[in-house]
Amino acid sequence: MRKYLFIFKSEIMSNLQYLSNIAFGFIGCFVILFVFLNLWQYIYTDPNELINGYNMDQMIWYVVITEILWISIGGRKLCTKICDDVRGGNIAYNINKPYNYIGYSLFSHLGSVFIKGIMFIIMGMLTGFLFIGGFPDLTIITILLVLLSGIFATIISTLLIIFIGLVSFIIEDSQPFYWLYSKFILVFGVIFPIEYFPLFLQPILKYSPIYAVSYGPAKLFIDFSWPTCLNVFITQIVYIGIAYFLCALLYKKGVKNLNVNGG
Repeated sequence: MRKYLFIFKSEIMSNLQYLSNIAFGFIGCFVILFVFLNLWQYIYTDPNELINGYNMDQMIWYVVITEILWISIGGRKLCTKICDDVRGGNIAYNINKPYNYIGYSLFSHLGSVFIKGIMFIIMGMLTGFLFIGGFPDLTIITILLVLLSGIFATIISTLLIIFIGLVSFIIEDSQPFYWLYSKFILVFGVIFPIEYFPLFLQPILKYSPIYAVSYGPAKLFIDFSWPTCLNVFITQIVYIGIAYFLCALLYKKGVKNLNVNGG
């Protein structure tokens, strides 16, 4: 575990040298937030009006939290790197390294997300506060639980992206699958909460990754309850296990094929 923490710290130090590049990402994030927050302010003629169980303040904070989680991941770069490693054969050089390729990819990417996450959280909180003038009623304990849920969501997202990248063992280029995945999360998890979709879709979405990587942490932030908290954490822990198992299974199969074919 110590070597993975070293990888995590090294990636943090590396990203600290490129804060200006991350700062430019603020522009795109702020524009997206500004558009959606104005959209919900336009839709809600009365701030206290409930639409599908959400008032205006809750919808604005929902978009802020899900946007922070979505834009902090930066999954395209990770997926591209893994696809290139598989197609170019570079992944073969990692087989005999003193670390697991999945663990290396996970902790390396988490180190990159750590810096961006902190900066986007600060920007998102300030933006939400400027639009609403206040924060949801949360205690220190509930804030820590929301942060922990956000960390779990980030781990799940990273593992799912690693899995998509490893699909290149089977097909030549798995990046189109990442495009579909990212748009799926954006439409069904970032822009609208699950309650906004037809009733027949809601149970499906609650069992999909959307509940674990997007909806769950945002729901805890805007309307915290202990039953919801327990359900979110159970779902996230199960998804972490499933996602890692799928990554390990696909990686093992891919490495076996490399060995059979001579690398």
